[in-house]
Amino acid sequence: MSMTDPIADFLTRIRNGIRSRKSTVECPRSGLKLRIAEILKAEGYVDGVATVEDQHQGKLALTLRYDGRTGSAITGIRRVSRPGQRAYVPATGVPKVRNGLGIAILSTSQGVMTDREARKRGVGGEVLCEVW
Repeated sequence: MSMTDPIADFLTRIRNGIRSRKSTVECPRSGLKLRIAEILKAEGYVDGVATVEDQHQGKLALTLRYDGRTGSAITGIRRVSRPGQRAYVPATGVPKVRNGLGIAILSTSQGVMTDREARKRGVGGEVLCEVW
């Protein structure tokens, strides 16, 4: 069975892992999901990203980040651009998430990057998701 939105599945696995207080989350690997996971690690939302080889396409293992009392480093995660309704923004319309407290992840002509980096480079693109 084919999946229509693997990015939404990836974000849902992270969300479900946080709600059930898992330490790691695994999902099928792809280049786009790997880049999103690396951005989450660079921004401090997850502790680790590892790839695991198997006989199919491989797996991506994320180590989730928690602090003592308040819970996860990720408070919310939301898919913006979906297969049925794509969300493209110009360079001047790159969104700020929670007044700069969160990040938006964009797929641009120069690669997958955060909203801050897209504003700095002056490029727009497809808004994949928002994390806060």
